[in-house]
Amino acid sequence: MEIATLAPILVGVLFGALALGLWVGFALIAVGLVAMVLAAPAPPELVFGTRVWGGLSVWDLTALPMFIWMGEILVRSRLSSDMFAGLAPFTARLPGRLLHVNVLGCALFAAVSGSSAATTATIGRMSLPELRARGYDDRMAIGTLAGAGTFGFLIPPSIILIVYGAATEQSIARLFLAGVLPGLMLAGLFGGYVMLWSWLNSARMPAAEPPIDRRAALAAASRLLPVVGLIVAVIGSIYLGIASPTEAAVIGVTGALILAGATGALSVAGFFDALRAATVTTCMIAFILAGAAFLTVAMGYTGIPRELARLIGDMGLSPYALLAMLTLFFIVMGMFLDGISIVVLTVSIILPMVTAAGIDPIWFGIYLVLVVEMSQITPPVGFNLFVIQTITGRDIFAVARYALPFFLILVLATAILALFPQIALWLPGTMLSR
Repeated sequence: MEIATLAPILVGVLFGALALGLWVGFALIAVGLVAMVLAAPAPPELVFGTRVWGGLSVWDLTALPMFIWMGEILVRSRLSSDMFAGLAPFTARLPGRLLHVNVLGCALFAAVSGSSAATTATIGRMSLPELRARGYDDRMAIGTLAGAGTFGFLIPPSIILIVYGAATEQSIARLFLAGVLPGLMLAGLFGGYVMLWSWLNSARMPAAEPPIDRRAALAAASRLLPVVGLIVAVIGSIYLGIASPTEAAVIGVTGALILAGATGALSVAGFFDALRAATVTTCMIAFILAGAAFLTVAMGYTGIPRELARLIGDMGLSPYALLAMLTLFFIVMGMFLDGISIVVLTVSIILPMVTAAGIDPIWFGIYLVLVVEMSQITPPVGFNLFVIQTITGRDIFAVARYALPFFLILVLATAILALFPQIALWLPGTMLSR
């Protein structure tokens, strides 16, 4: 069958399966089966069995359930309340004051959860009632939470970076390190916007709170030290070469269990609840990866990726023009699919043309996470928007309007990363140089 006829059929099957409510993993398998039947001489059942086994029996993926479990344990601990108490005294004198707790709290929690939705839900349930009670602008409080909640995808240990690394056979350790500086840059841009907004809208800011006793502030901040120590242990062990990402994940789970046990924040029921939630999430991602592995081979038989790469190559686009076009493509994809689905569905097609353009695949992984972060706050399918809608009861499109400035900041961060790629590549390079 001609590619010009086959491609619209496969796109129709994909969106038809998704519209019917089929799980993403099964939707990808359905598209792969149709492609194999219409275009491939090989038996679909044999290719399916071989590719699914090969796609899931990847050692690097063993880090995935451990990091998810670490996050689930800490979600059920007193970490969120400790964060607000520990961060509030140090942000009270900054322009924007306690609005920075959303940004800093999400950055810290992202470093132990690896999940955007978990970061948004946990910090939101803690911070939004406190900010409302103190008279902060509700739109800005929701907007900062929606934007900063996306840190869960970028700041390591990021679940989506593990998925990208496994799908593209890139070093997960290097990807983790590549996400550190861009994550800090993005937090700085968000914090800078909060300061600028507070200066321009001083009438919408509540009155300054009375000074906090320095000793009490230090005592509150000390409650953050165990979590900061856990973050340093996980990322530091990878950077120093002491542990692989999988071994670092075990360190993270062990540390999370010790912290939760020492503070009495995790009951036996909570332990099994965290284990069950981590199992469900891991299985969901595994189904998506299995479907993507099968679809990748099926697409190879159809020749569509090669033809697409040839067409884009014939356009003679510069690397910057290619990235601009891909950014628009991923933003549109993000309106209909979740972040992990976007990554596993597209990398097998996109990566060959990206590497042919001379773009580093480690850098491209960080770029891809940034643009996928945008999808978390774009309607109609923005998972952070759904989470905040559940917490606040606000209309999803209203939440999207509040998050719009932070969406634009994500676009700015992507442009900065494209102009200065060493922001992502410098830290992994120092690890390799040692």
